[in-house]
Amino acid sequence: MEINLEEMDSFVVALVFPILVLWILWRLLNTGLQREKLPPGPVPMPLIGSLFKLAGDDHPHRTLAGLAVTYGPLMSLRLGQVTAVVVSSATAAKEVLQKHDQSFAGRAVVDAIRCQGHEHASVVWLPPDQRWRRLRSLCNTFIFSSQRLDASQGVRRRKVAELLAHVDGCAALGKGVDVGKVAFTTFLNLISNTIFSVDMVYDVDSKTAGEFKALVDEIMEEVGKPNVVDAFPILRRINPQGIRRKVTSSFAKLHEIFEKKIEEREASRSSSTPDYRQRNDFLGALLDQRENGVELSRFELKTLFLDLFIAGSDTNSVTIEWVMTELLRNPESMAQARTELEEVMGERKEVEESDIAQLPYLQAIVKETLRLIARDDELWENPELFNPKRFLGTSSNVDYRGRHFELIPFGAGRRRCPGLPLAYRMVHLMLASLLHSFIWSLPEADRELIWEKGSECHSRSPSL
Repeated sequence: MEINLEEMDSFVVALVFPILVLWILWRLLNTGLQREKLPPGPVPMPLIGSLFKLAGDDHPHRTLAGLAVTYGPLMSLRLGQVTAVVVSSATAAKEVLQKHDQSFAGRAVVDAIRCQGHEHASVVWLPPDQRWRRLRSLCNTFIFSSQRLDASQGVRRRKVAELLAHVDGCAALGKGVDVGKVAFTTFLNLISNTIFSVDMVYDVDSKTAGEFKALVDEIMEEVGKPNVVDAFPILRRINPQGIRRKVTSSFAKLHEIFEKKIEEREASRSSSTPDYRQRNDFLGALLDQRENGVELSRFELKTLFLDLFIAGSDTNSVTIEWVMTELLRNPESMAQARTELEEVMGERKEVEESDIAQLPYLQAIVKETLRLIARDDELWENPELFNPKRFLGTSSNVDYRGRHFELIPFGAGRRRCPGLPLAYRMVHLMLASLLHSFIWSLPEADRELIWEKGSECHSRSPSL
């Protein structure tokens, strides 16, 4: 039997083309009908919708803010096959996240993390069902509760002391300090001690530290990268940009590390001389819960650890880097923060977590840095300007715990970041210690760059 390829090609075209035309017409008609029930927004183009307005944009948050001026604080955007509703004012955010919290508590799962079944066990991506509540409750009870955080102060104090020793060594050698890198290693080891009672890396400049940071950076970059599959789910099997493949590889490497830690702990617990001190860490608590009948699969354990390591190490270290960037660009703010620390600390050298409450200007610096992802000129005077004083005096009660909707970098409602209590303590403690122990300046070569691009680095939400 002979097959004529030219005839087959003609047959395929004759079959597929009318189907494609009908599909396009159906989508256009369906889109028009749906828009009658949606908030206002730009008229979408066929197939691509309003993607062209965001394509190739390095600062999509600014583009969205500009569109909100035209279409209002609640607008709809058609992004390929997907419809998104953008909320861009404190009033609208309160309506969505407080009054209608339950209706909007679900999350759209980006294609990048649809690997190894991660989305089916992740406390970040699960819908707010019983499984999600169980995992979140375990985190709140055994890591983020006030009682647990008070009990683990010694770990945080020790990790900050190690950070200061490293910076002091660099200063003695006249060597520059990569703030983002050292902050990342500190948070990484803090999370590792909280979960496993051991450091993940033993030296900021070690090969292991660099590899782990590169691994986390790759995951954050790939997950945050514009992905055509998120706009056109029909392309999911093709994975044209290869993003899911890269994230799958990175996830697998982290799972391998966690698998080894779990195996070591299980062997220790079953030995004749188990280390009972390890029952106080998160892994020990979870294994105790499992022995007491709580359903926790090995896959859920590894997925939960992955969420905690990624969110806890990257976003908090980025926050420290942002703060130091703004302080170096605004030396008068750094000087005022150091003066406040000297007044509170006196002759004491080590900053304690109990000192944070007495450092309102330091708290204002952190708030103002986090605010630079919120630049609504109807809410903030000179929103592009770094001005910590806006959070002093009568405005000092404005915080980012989800009650004031003009400032919600950690989210609000039931999906608010569960790690906020730990992030609050550690970010302030680390920042206060760095400012109190050292006088900071920039290498001459970096001064122009940081001045030009300092505020533009605020594009990723620093929430755990």
